[in-house]
Amino acid sequence: MATATATPDAPAQGPATRQSHWLIALYRSAVGKKYVMAITGIMGLGYVIAHMVGNLKIYLGAESINEYAHWLRESLLYPILPHNVMLWILRLGLIAALILHLHAAYALTVMNARARPTRYQSKRDFIAADFASRTMRWTGVIVLLFIVFHLLDLTWGQANPDFIAGDVFHNVSESFQRGAVVAFYVIAQLALAVHLYHGIWSLGQTMGLNNPRWNSTWRAGAIGLVAIITVANISFPVLSFLDVFTTEGIL
Repeated sequence: MATATATPDAPAQGPATRQSHWLIALYRSAVGKKYVMAITGIMGLGYVIAHMVGNLKIYLGAESINEYAHWLRESLLYPILPHNVMLWILRLGLIAALILHLHAAYALTVMNARARPTRYQSKRDFIAADFASRTMRWTGVIVLLFIVFHLLDLTWGQANPDFIAGDVFHNVSESFQRGAVVAFYVIAQLALAVHLYHGIWSLGQTMGLNNPRWNSTWRAGAIGLVAIITVANISFPVLSFLDVFTTEGIL
């Protein structure tokens, strides 16, 4: 009679490991987080430029800036979309971009801290970095606080001494009669300038545009764009505080 030959037990097969979606897997990497910061940074820069251009209408007087604000609220892409819908799509998109930008920045900071082998290396990197890159965390915090106050001041009205819904010129005039508010706006715009400059510079490197032949041009373009944005945005609170803006405009 033949006898059965013992065979080693086969390894137990556990449940199949579920693969993450490739976008999630990419985001978990440092490269993915840098791309998220670049894309959301572009969205933020686009908003800052569009917001600045729209606010320039205050130079034309109360009617111009108020009509522009009404168009944003009620007529943007109307009648393709119902009233106010496109504005909320833009708002939700910017909120999502801000959340992703903050999370990617925090996660990259944690990853970089864990990757540093010694405190000496950390100190050396700190000394080698330029001012803009070393202050990105703090300028980001200042800008975030500014966004919250700006919404409370000129969008929702809780921080405005005499808020009138829909009357942008009046709300701006009332808000910027307070010296402390004007000072905070100026500081916030300077922080935004530093943040934007380093962001634009980093964007070029993330997108593979870091080339000795183009670096000086890219840097000059970043400085020029940021200078235009900063001068324009600072002019709004300062000239309003000085009562330069009138209901009829100054242009």
